[in-house]
Formats: sequence, C-alpha cells, structure tokens
Amino acid sequence: MNNDLLTTIKKLSEPEGFQDVCHENGSNDTMPSTDVLHKIVQLARSILFPGYFGDAAVNSQSMMYHIGVNIDKLHFLLTQQIKAGICFNCDVEAQNMEEAERKSRIIATKFVTQMPEIREKLHTDVIAAFNGDPAAKSFGEVIFCYPSIRAITNYRIANALLHLNVPLIPRIITEMAHSETGIDIHPGATIGSYFTIDHGTGVVIGETAIIGSNVKMYQGVTLGAKSFPLDENGNPIKGIQRHPQIGNNVIIYSNSTILGTIKVGDGAVIGGNLWIDTDVPEGAKLAQRKLKTP
Repeated sequence: MNNDLLTTIKKLSEPEGFQDVCHENGSNDTMPSTDVLHKIVQLARSILFPGYFGDAAVNSQSMMYHIGVNIDKLHFLLTQQIKAGICFNCDVEAQNMEEAERKSRIIATKFVTQMPEIREKLHTDVIAAFNGDPAAKSFGEVIFCYPSIRAITNYRIANALLHLNVPLIPRIITEMAHSETGIDIHPGATIGSYFTIDHGTGVVIGETAIIGSNVKMYQGVTLGAKSFPLDENGNPIKGIQRHPQIGNNVIIYSNSTILGTIKVGDGAVIGGNLWIDTDVPEGAKLAQRKLKTP
C-alpha cells in the first residue's frame, strides 16, 4: 500500500476523528435494518390495505389467512427491529438481552392490536383525499397511487410505535416516506382524522405540530419552528412545544409557512405563499394583497 493511502487510513482511524460519527456495537447488539423496516412497512400496508399491497388475489374467503400470515411475519420482524432500536443508544449487557427481547415482543404485540384503529384512521384519510381531489376516480386510485396516503400511512405506523416508546425506528419509517414522496412528517406530530395533503412535495410537519380533523394542505406547506431557545450552556432546549397548532376544518394552500407555537383557528383558510407567525382567528381567510394596476 502506498504511503498516501496509509496516511489517510491512519487519519480516519484516529479516535478524535470518528468518536462522534462511529457507532460501536456490543458483541450481542444488532443494528436496525432499513431493508427489514421496508419489509415491515410493506407487510403493514398489505394488512391495512389488503389486495392493494402484497397478495393481490386476496378475497373475503382468504382474508383471515392473508391477514394471519402477514401479522405473524410482521410481529416477528418488528420484534427484532424494536430490540435493535432499544439496544442502539444504550449498553445492554449480555444477560439483559433476553429482557430486551421480551420487552420488544410485548411492544410489537401492542402495536399489532392497534392496527384496526390505524386502518380506521387511514380510511378517513383516503376519503378526505378522494373527496378533496376532483381528479381522483376511486378510493383504489387514492390508496394505490397517491404519495400523500403513502406518507400518511408511514406516519400513522410510526406515530403508534413512538407512543409505545420505541426509539429510533419511528423516525426511520417516516424518513423512508420522506425519501419516497418528498413529504416530511415527524412521527411525533399529532394529526387528527380526515387529513389530506394534495400533491404533497415539499410539505414539512414538525415534531410538536398539532393538526385537527378535516385539515387539507397543499404542496410546499411548512409547519415549522422559530429559532430554538437556549439553556444556560448555550445548547438548544429540546422537548418543548415549538410548532403550530392547526384547528379543525382548516385549508392551507401551497408554499405557505406557519412558524412557532401559534394557533390557527377552526375553519380558517390560509392562501398560498404566506408567512404566518401570529395567531389566526377562527374562520379567518388570509390571502396576499392584489397589486393595483395603474
């Protein structure tokens, strides 16, 4: 090996250079796998929307078998990934690996028992997307084709896992949808029923955002935070409310940015390309002023 390559290897191997960007696994630890998590999301979709994803030949006679097989696969894979998430940021001694496995299995079971509720919520999102888009020809088209349903499905799966205190895995799942659709929904956001995003590209919904029911958003909308408050050491304070609260029956048109811990009242309509950082009253209709022509 020539000297230049050897020098580079030595530099990259110095502890001060890699200590913050290298994950050192314990002897019994496993890393979360994006490939396996993709399989988990696909299995979840085949359960939540049978016939559209997974086995296309499923029918009412074979439904229980179809759901049962996929639930079994999902539960096994999810248990292993939850365990990997638990072990990712903490030292789990060998004798505690069995306990981590037991805890992960319980969490996976709790998640599976919530899937009927997740499907019910997603059904309302499909209805909202269909009713809100004159170009939609059927529920099937919405389920199979619309990026918003893909992103919202990942979000509702991830949000359920987050509420079960699963670390890391929920964020990976929503970032998968972000990569696929351009829609960035943090798993910690709170989103009501009948939620739809038209087109969707460039939408950002922050961790502490709260969205009511029957809310419609268009592409490029941001529900973001202002600059973070700092602690006495100059570090950002985390775990506090910092994103907007959107009421029920609100419409937010494309490329509008709504920042901070403000409230948008029920029934408000926010026009496109607006910058909002103060409360919006119930029923308000905000739009850019039209330029007067001479």
